[in-house]
Amino acid sequence: MVARRARWWAAALLMAALTGCGSTADTPSSPGVKGAPEVTDEKHLPPLPLDRYRLGNDESRRWTKAQQRLAQRCMVDLGFTDFPADPKPPSVPTVSGTLTVTAAPTPLGRLDLDKAERWGYGWDPEVSRRRPPEPAGRAMTDREFAALYGRSGGRDTPSGRKPPEQGCSGQANRRLVKGVENLTRMWTYVPGRDAALHKAVMKDREVRRAFATWSKCVTDKGGERYPDPMAAYGAKAWGRGKDGNTTHSRREVRTAVADVECKREHNTAGVWWTSATKHQRADIQRNKATYEAVRDDLHVLRGNIREALG
Repeated sequence: MVARRARWWAAALLMAALTGCGSTADTPSSPGVKGAPEVTDEKHLPPLPLDRYRLGNDESRRWTKAQQRLAQRCMVDLGFTDFPADPKPPSVPTVSGTLTVTAAPTPLGRLDLDKAERWGYGWDPEVSRRRPPEPAGRAMTDREFAALYGRSGGRDTPSGRKPPEQGCSGQANRRLVKGVENLTRMWTYVPGRDAALHKAVMKDREVRRAFATWSKCVTDKGGERYPDPMAAYGAKAWGRGKDGNTTHSRREVRTAVADVECKREHNTAGVWWTSATKHQRADIQRNKATYEAVRDDLHVLRGNIREALG
């Protein structure tokens, strides 16, 4: 329902879809802005140019699986022959509280009218009551935990051999990034550029005009006035609790429904996407060497992941 990312444009850590630059050739265009794709639902939002230069959600899951598999092999080599690939911590604490889910489903908030009619800017309370899924494997022993993360500093393993630096987990991470030229650049360059470009997009004349049209439309439909869709989505008036959910008040639902209807009527998301694509493509051209270096490093990383899972 809601992505587990932090701020969408900062990439909460690294996670966006691996796709091409995106094309509007097969997508109906909005009459308001030339070339703007018609975006009426979350699944209709095309990929963006920067998505080519970061890991996608599926790839991030493959990274996790590869890291676990390499760490497991290392632990078996140390004599922990039945060590699970996805172990629980040595002592599994009782989870209190609720699962926090706060990130918007798209860069422009909600586009799902059915959910807006039911939950406003929030979601089904049952989602908030669910606990995060636990690891699939058994709980580690304290001895295994020390070897996995290099906490013991000694040779307290069944084989008598000392764990590698930073434990088997650290060794797994090093193997997955072997051959990467610049690790910091690979992880942080694109999220940093994305955040800067987001600010430029928000100042774009067509985007500001689209937001003004959207804002008037929302108030004309009886919703509250906000300068842009993200301001509406994150408004304090909706009383988000510690779990990130809202109160689903009548005012909130009325505004959320008007918000989505107006985005559809005026293709607000399509206009935003067109501007974001324009700024991102220009930035890629200006900084082509750096972007290509990031992509080269990701290619190395993907190869290491494939090898680990092979």
